[in-house]
Amino acid sequence: MKTTTTTKTRNVREVTLDILLQIEKNQAYSNLLLNSAIKHHQVSSIDVGLLTEIVYGTIQRKLTLDYYLSPYLKNPGKIEDWVVILLRMTLYQMHYLTRVPDRAAIFEAVEVAKKRGHKGIASMVNGVLRSVQRAGIRPIDCKDDMEQLSIETSFPLWLVKRWVGQYGLEETRQLCEATLQHPISSARVNRSIHSVDEVLKKLADEDIIAQRGELSVDSVTIDKGNFIHTTAYQEGFLTIQDESSMLVTRALGIKENEVILDSCAAPGGKTTHIAELLQNTGKVVAVDLHEHKVKLINEQVARLNLSNVETLVMDSRKLLDHFKKETFDRILVDAPCSGLGVIRRKPDLKYQKNEKDIKALASIQSTILESVVPLLKKGGTLVYSTCTMDKEENDEVVERFLESHPSFERDRELIERLPNKIRGNAIYKDGQIQILPHHFGTDGFFIACLRKRV
Repeated sequence: MKTTTTTKTRNVREVTLDILLQIEKNQAYSNLLLNSAIKHHQVSSIDVGLLTEIVYGTIQRKLTLDYYLSPYLKNPGKIEDWVVILLRMTLYQMHYLTRVPDRAAIFEAVEVAKKRGHKGIASMVNGVLRSVQRAGIRPIDCKDDMEQLSIETSFPLWLVKRWVGQYGLEETRQLCEATLQHPISSARVNRSIHSVDEVLKKLADEDIIAQRGELSVDSVTIDKGNFIHTTAYQEGFLTIQDESSMLVTRALGIKENEVILDSCAAPGGKTTHIAELLQNTGKVVAVDLHEHKVKLINEQVARLNLSNVETLVMDSRKLLDHFKKETFDRILVDAPCSGLGVIRRKPDLKYQKNEKDIKALASIQSTILESVVPLLKKGGTLVYSTCTMDKEENDEVVERFLESHPSFERDRELIERLPNKIRGNAIYKDGQIQILPHHFGTDGFFIACLRKRV
């Protein structure tokens, strides 16, 4: 007889601890681990929200939580990693989640400690958490402003110092504080076949409370419900995308019948936006190095019923071997980057990156730009974008490119293709904008528009 096995449903705190431990030890991505764990451990729909909140919240506030715990841990270096994480995630519930009573959070932590360790560890966990409960949360008091900001917003000190040098203390404070807020759930309407109002009505018919986005003309934002489970999504009415990301494609200034290159295209959000703006004319060539990522692009193209997308598995730095010079009217280089602009959605990134990573990425970004330049027609437009906020990956890459390519100039008409709200709110200069998370409540994004002289 054939037997079947089922995955045992586990306590939500145990699953949370496993996820956080994997992120800490293996630098695994929180969003991927979370989705996998929910399926694997059969987490109930009731508990999914709590699991998600504790996982992301504990990561977001890691340095702050460690500061609060430090007076109660005499020899932290001798405490096993899982115990520290258990204390951290429990304190997060006690301090930041009003709907979880302290006694319930502490009880659950002690029970997990008993299962995973022994009575001694359970007693220590109980003692530390009870001590914090009795004494209350101590105020953060650092002599140095940047160290204070680092602990308050749980950003590594090296990154705070770096951004203070680039943006100043107050702008950096607002930037860091904004990343601690929940991200806005937004989607791009396929306006080549449906208006925003039509999509809003269709969503309302499915009990989704949504409204027009505040930044992009192509966007809707959700107040209640989930886009993914709607027929509007399944039938290609919309695509999940952050509003600041939607501005990248608008920056290209697309006209019908053009041939456009998206040189770093996966997972396909900007590729499909380009195709929609072409109104089923012309062609967009979407390139990515990895076959499994190109598959994701093709899936989106099929869902949206687009007929003007050609995908290609290739290193963008070798495209000149595949295409003739001056093949494309417009080129988008949405370059691989540190991703620091999406920390709200992927909080683990801020602990995994370092200054060497940023320098290495800046070199790759410059190389990609150099490689695709010959493919652009005279008079054509090149848009360089990243979902990060570091000037070494953004401003400095563009400056170096312009210095070595006198045939290019900044496209000062960029501002005319973007929403009026950009003026006076984002950081704009000479054909480029830097959007920081606190400007519009979106992801951080950099967009530079360059034109090849005729």
